[in-house]
This record gives sequence, C-alpha cells and structure tokens, in this order.
Amino acid sequence: MIHARKDYDRIQDPEGLIPEDEPVFLIRGQDIVGPEVLRYWADLHVANGGEQNLAAAVDEHATLMEKWQAEHKKKVADAPEEVLR
Repeated sequence: MIHARKDYDRIQDPEGLIPEDEPVFLIRGQDIVGPEVLRYWADLHVANGGEQNLAAAVDEHATLMEKWQAEHKKKVADAPEEVLR
C-alpha cells in the first residue's frame, strides 16, 4: 500500500488485503478536521449507493474521535517536509 507520508510506511497490511500499489490515506484522531471529514465521507458514501449501516459506523467513529480530542488534544495536521513524497 502506498501512504501519502513516508513516515507512515511502517503501517502495514499483514494479511495482504490491500494491493501493494493501492494508495491509502490515514486520518489520525488528533486531526482537528478528522470527525468532519469522516462524516462527509459517510454522506458521500450513502449518496453514491453505499450501505447506510457502514455510514452509521463511520459516524460513530467520528464521535469517538471527538471524544478522544476532548480528552487528549486536537490540532491541524502537519508533516515534516522530508516525509512527504
């Protein structure tokens, strides 16, 4: 799998379910826009014929992110220049 950040290359798919050349994108719990992005994704998923139960699960995950942010921290995403491709 291809990560947008080189320092995330350590995140692997041990079962090999994601093709080696497939791009993936990780949104961390501390990302201030994370919950909003997840909910937007869920809306688009349903609008394009996706299952409502998956959208509901993603919405629950967004709520978990918000709770985590309230207990820990939230910030604008950043990355060192040397880890970007």
